[in-house]
Amino acid sequence: MTASRAPIPICDYEGSDYQERFWEEVDRAYEDQAEALAIKRLLPERGERLLEVGAGAGRNTPRYRGFRQIVLLDYSRSQLEKARSRLGSEASHLFVAADVYHMPFAPNAFDAATMIRTLHHMLEPDAALAAVRETLAPEALFVLEFANKRNLKSILRWLVRRQDWNPFTLGPVEFAAMNFNFHPRAARRWLTMADFAIGRQLAVSYFRMPAIKRVLPHPLVMAAEGLMQWSGAVVQLSPSVFVQARALGERRQPLAQSLWRCPACRSLAMREGSRAIACGGCGRSWRLRDGIYDFRLERS
Repeated sequence: MTASRAPIPICDYEGSDYQERFWEEVDRAYEDQAEALAIKRLLPERGERLLEVGAGAGRNTPRYRGFRQIVLLDYSRSQLEKARSRLGSEASHLFVAADVYHMPFAPNAFDAATMIRTLHHMLEPDAALAAVRETLAPEALFVLEFANKRNLKSILRWLVRRQDWNPFTLGPVEFAAMNFNFHPRAARRWLTMADFAIGRQLAVSYFRMPAIKRVLPHPLVMAAEGLMQWSGAVVQLSPSVFVQARALGERRQPLAQSLWRCPACRSLAMREGSRAIACGGCGRSWRLRDGIYDFRLERS
């Protein structure tokens, strides 16, 4: 008998003050607006159903308001509670606690997805991207952001021997526990392996250094950002890279009517009640509490 595989480690933001400490207590207007610009350039203004992977406290969610339904996925329930408090309980928003490797969504469920400031927490990024692809309809657009290992700062530090790791090798570098930078070529290879076609690429946040933000007026920095993002079509040397990818296949049918799939047994026989969703395949019941669906598997 083959032994079952241990669960893939997950970076859990449960109880974290990340939203307040990183985004609200420090001036991150440039970083936030640079990402907003990239999203606007790569994602359609409207659509049917969008999956936001690693939604956190919902910072980017209002940027997807043209979609009929937005599903916010995060492993941390406390982050989703913050998102729900911020966004309200609109019928167009669904809040789902689950891990990316075992998402509770049927195939053909979404016509768009985003994954921003999330892939860098993935120990197995190729598996995470393949799991996202399983939920998407053919021709769906996927906007992926990842932390770039081959950025200008890391190249300069390596050249003057201020860092040991080589920014040009394809392997990831773990700069903190469960925090990885990836080479652009490796990220593109994982997307291709997951059955995506690579579209536009943007080089984002060249000017995130505090000295630049202090000296130059914000409108000037954003104007330069707008121009420099297009350089990603040729080479990606920025700390953050955005990739537009399209799910391969021919779109022949509407999106799946039933959203859910059991993350444990993969059955599509799901019965939705007012307090839980029951799986007809394995008998498990997945709770809905305070507006948040909890599909997290036991990790042992």
